[in-house]
Amino acid sequence: MADPSAAAATHHGPIHDSTGVPRRDLLQLITAAGAAIGAGAIAWPLIDSMNPSKDVLALSSVEVDLTPIVEGQGIVVSWQGKPIFVRHRTAVEIKEAQDVKLNELIEPQPDTARVKPGHDQWIILIGICTHLGCIPLGNKPSDPRGDWGGWFCPCHGSQYDTSGRVRHGPAPANLPLPPYAFESDTKIKVG
Repeated sequence: MADPSAAAATHHGPIHDSTGVPRRDLLQLITAAGAAIGAGAIAWPLIDSMNPSKDVLALSSVEVDLTPIVEGQGIVVSWQGKPIFVRHRTAVEIKEAQDVKLNELIEPQPDTARVKPGHDQWIILIGICTHLGCIPLGNKPSDPRGDWGGWFCPCHGSQYDTSGRVRHGPAPANLPLPPYAFESDTKIKVG
């Protein structure tokens, strides 16, 4: 009779486990599953780090009380890490903004498209220059406001009027408008 250990030693086919699956296939399956779990464990923190931080999410909206802002004054509030310009325009500033001929503008947009109906004394803008992302001056009474009385970006000389429309300089577009709504005549919600 032949020795069974000698037969196993000379066997050249795949070795099977108790389920009948070749041991090599089982090892490949375990290795592939381990690699997929490892890749997921590495990728998850990287992908999760791209989500907005908790402090940014907390500022997904901000309420602004307008009562302390006197006519001709502007303030800056922060929304999602961006400066928001809130200015209480004077009657003269409103008239000048409304009387502009659209063909004189770099990005033509009427003043009525930049304010909420019935609240044209308030202009609310994202205070980031559309040229290179600087923050224009013009909210403080002592700040330079440019030739059109709005905002002035000292970095490259862009000037905006009292409606936040670009009037001079390398900026290609008007100051953007954030999403906002009047909750009452004295309070807005940005975001």
